[in-house]
Amino acid sequence: MKNLKANKVEVVAVLNSSILIITILVLCLSCNSKKFDNETALLNYIKDDVNGYTQHKTINGVDYTLTYRPTDMLVKQEIGGNNQDVEGKAKSLREKYSNYLYFNLSMSMNNKELLSVSPKNRNEFGQMVNQLAFGMNEKVHLYTQSKDTIELADFIYPRMYGMSRATTIMFVYPRAKALEEEYINFTIEDLGMYTGEVKFKIRTEAIENEPQLSF
Repeated sequence: MKNLKANKVEVVAVLNSSILIITILVLCLSCNSKKFDNETALLNYIKDDVNGYTQHKTINGVDYTLTYRPTDMLVKQEIGGNNQDVEGKAKSLREKYSNYLYFNLSMSMNNKELLSVSPKNRNEFGQMVNQLAFGMNEKVHLYTQSKDTIELADFIYPRMYGMSRATTIMFVYPRAKALEEEYINFTIEDLGMYTGEVKFKIRTEAIENEPQLSF
């Protein structure tokens, strides 16, 4: 009987220890995702290279900036200034957007968008417009550490007509298979500017713990 009681005490102690460890792990994981009270603070955090959401490269005079857009940035954009049932709308929109990854790719030369400096004549200008608007699915790729390609879901190129300092395109990829390994690779083929392939290595841990907004 004494042995049975002793064994029960040991089992209870082990269970309590396990529960405590699990609780601590859950708390630690929840702490990894930062929360911000406003969009400006979140954007400043995203833009800081140290946090792993923005990367820069300059090759042959072409400046590339790749920025990961957290789900809540798209949620906030759709909610806008509407203050009615914000929590309910945020929950619904998070479900809508969280199945995908969103990347903004900005490219510039001399602080100008590519169409303002790269094409040498009207024919080249037309070709680049067509490529940026309709052909970037053939030029930009996302693949896993194991070289598995993540198929592009969509891309959006807003024409700025020389009013911007960079050509910026948003690329959308399904989230499910992209985060199974330690990192993913985002690559841009040469767009006729003699840069060769440009490659960005993105740690999936940063995406899994992406910052959020408090709605």
